[in-house]
Amino acid sequence: MHFSVVLKSMAGVALALTLAVPAQADEFTAPLTALANGDIKALASDPALVAAIVAQNAVTASYDQAKIDALDAQWKAEVGAASKPLIDATLGNAASQYLKGVQDASAGKYTEIFAMDAKGLNVAQSTLTSDYWQGDEDKFTKSFGAGAGAVNLGDVEQDESTQVFQSQVSVPISDPATGAVIGAITVGVDVSAL
Repeated sequence: MHFSVVLKSMAGVALALTLAVPAQADEFTAPLTALANGDIKALASDPALVAAIVAQNAVTASYDQAKIDALDAQWKAEVGAASKPLIDATLGNAASQYLKGVQDASAGKYTEIFAMDAKGLNVAQSTLTSDYWQGDEDKFTKSFGAGAGAVNLGDVEQDESTQVFQSQVSVPISDPATGAVIGAITVGVDVSAL
């Protein structure tokens, strides 16, 4: 009998936690959306970042899915390898240094920042990502794919490595010269900093 009481109690706690998640997510929707429409869109309009995306789009425009998959596989193989030519080239470019500076200046508010081209391939990033192609993920499809002015808020989740509760906030990046959407940016936000 004691076991069934404990089991029912545990089920009640699990249900309460499940019901609390949407309320917690709603608590962060307004400040994350404001952050997306303010600071994140401002950092996404940096001329060096826009220029890097325009330049990469000129190179990757003709890439088919096989080429994208090959680059993504190369990136994933390089993550644990001694030689990292694709990763080093991406992390070492001026746009990545800009994003790293923004993350460092945020005093922990931003846990990661990465920008993608029109194919969803990484152009610049503040920290190493686990993959090179984001084109099949909501952070890209629901920002770049939704057009100018879109905001995509990822679920508030606990990062396994840092134990920080964060949300990934993504917005499209437009070329100020043409107004065309050319890429997207994703920023990991520590929600306790809101």
